[in-house]
Amino acid sequence: MNQKNKIILFNPLVTKFKARIPLSILQVAASIYGKYEFVLIDGNRETDSWGKIKKYLDSGEFKYFGCTVMPGPQLRQAIPFTKQIKEEYPQITTIWGGYFASNQYKVCMESGYVDYIINGIGDLAFPALLDALENQLDLHQINNLIFKVKDVIVKTHKITSIDMDSLQTLPYQELEKYYPIQSYLGKTYLGKKTTLYHSSFGCPFTCSFCGIVPIFEARWKGMSADRLYQDIKYLKDQYKIDSVEFCDNNFFVSEKRIRAFCELIEPEKIQWWGEARIDTLDKFSDDTLALMSRAGCTMIFLGAETGNEDTLKAIDKGGTQNAAQMIRFAERLGQFNIIPEYSFVLGFPAETPQQVMAMIDEDIEFIKKVKQANPHTEIILYVYSPVLTEGSDLYEKVKASGFVFPAKLDDWLAQEWKGFDLRKNPLTPWLTAPMIDKIRNFEVVLNARYPTVQDVKLSSLQRKAIAFLSKVRYQTNFFHFPVELKLLQRFWLRYRQPETEGATML
Repeated sequence: MNQKNKIILFNPLVTKFKARIPLSILQVAASIYGKYEFVLIDGNRETDSWGKIKKYLDSGEFKYFGCTVMPGPQLRQAIPFTKQIKEEYPQITTIWGGYFASNQYKVCMESGYVDYIINGIGDLAFPALLDALENQLDLHQINNLIFKVKDVIVKTHKITSIDMDSLQTLPYQELEKYYPIQSYLGKTYLGKKTTLYHSSFGCPFTCSFCGIVPIFEARWKGMSADRLYQDIKYLKDQYKIDSVEFCDNNFFVSEKRIRAFCELIEPEKIQWWGEARIDTLDKFSDDTLALMSRAGCTMIFLGAETGNEDTLKAIDKGGTQNAAQMIRFAERLGQFNIIPEYSFVLGFPAETPQQVMAMIDEDIEFIKKVKQANPHTEIILYVYSPVLTEGSDLYEKVKASGFVFPAKLDDWLAQEWKGFDLRKNPLTPWLTAPMIDKIRNFEVVLNARYPTVQDVKLSSLQRKAIAFLSKVRYQTNFFHFPVELKLLQRFWLRYRQPETEGATML
């Protein structure tokens, strides 16, 4: 192998808490394993990520810098580090992947320090790009690539699915050279050694607020149940995992695949969590739901979004999901000892401020109905953050409001954009301070009345105490200025929100 063309694969900092296994750079590493030499740097595990990068670059052995870039926290390292590389090491080729790079490709390519973007699936595109650069081949023949020719941005043909069973297994042994795998496995609500796993690409729906829709274009492709089982069995045998968070965008698309996987995994006694659509899962038979429960399915994340059916149509939720079904299914899932985790998006645009506030109030009342139907339902609250999918009604409303994304890549580092993709800092013109306060204060009261089961450090006494102290506020809809609950959550409970950090890991 050429000793001067090594690759740095960098996973920027995401969380200040327990680091999760960096599947993104592992997936890319698998695509070039045995073809090119690479090093892995996990910004979540380094005290000085830039120092590590600089040390490698100073060796003179590296030619490429690959960086996965998701919106939100990862930008805080991805942008300045890539910019500094281009300034100090102009000979280094910089390559970005991840859905921020794909969805915001224009501002990335105009920055002057991002050379290439892998547009969506990179398992074939990344090694093909390296081969082309090493051998002066035509870049236009590579699928899923974005680059510039004489200041003109070129987007090549994009493929949105590939046979996942044909892909190389993740090179965990390579990650082990840099960071012990065991250090990524922590205690969560699911188990004592929880890992992440990704088994499919995309989702067959077109929700206009979802960042993956422009990338996968309503297509879904999953690995076979047998391949999925073999990979999880390997992790159990090799690293003694006892639980898995499946971070697929839609893990439960195929009931046939789920049944086959559950039949295989049931004897392994592994607890697991995944994401689904309510209307899809509601079509599963009782027999399948019972099998899922026996096979370790403990909690399912479900995008409820809103109880307003006109809004569901406006955001192109698709399918058959409706308010009555959401309530009924929350109750149904409880019969199988599986916890439904419903996410709601509050603050969608409307014609007038009064209509926006009325929609917020309506969703708060709907959430309370869901909790009444099944008190064990976990509720995740987000504030609507635009993902502009051209052609949708929501896209037109967002444009009309005056909302715009940053015009320059460096502008994404501004403080006001820091929490944007976590949907905690929406920056949307139609949301006023009183609206945001109502959502935030309701969230405080709701989380106090029903503390999340995912926060494994909370004691039974703490849960009962905070639930009791918030009871009157919750019942009377008195959400204004819940300072006593905020103080308890911050200093006594040290409550953490799974929507921003994932399930608590210790």
